[in-house]
Amino acid sequence: MIEPAETASLRMFVNNEEIAVQWEDNDTVRELTDLAKDHEIVIQMSMYGGWEQVGPLGTSLSSQNSRITTSPGDIVLYSGNQIVVFYGPNTWEYTMLGHMENMTEDELTNLLGNGDITLTICYK
Repeated sequence: MIEPAETASLRMFVNNEEIAVQWEDNDTVRELTDLAKDHEIVIQMSMYGGWEQVGPLGTSLSSQNSRITTSPGDIVLYSGNQIVVFYGPNTWEYTMLGHMENMTEDELTNLLGNGDITLTICYK
């Protein structure tokens, strides 16, 4: 019997650790998915403000910014060309990309709040 092929999807890794993400259903995430289908996206991120990691995407995506208050685990697009992942709340104008699942606030702080990280987004 032939096993069914695993469904390809947009996946995210923090320092080579895969993180479960519930991605938004919007044009920006579809553009990000198309970009990841072409090549793995590797973003060197830096701590900022004591509640987030920020890094350049290397290209611009369309955005549908709205003023939101983020929650720990949120993944957003900022200024059309930067990815931000949160381990604390912040209020600003962002385009929501997704949310890291199955992690407590303490786990997110340990993962994201102890120095710069490498974020990898791929499609496989």
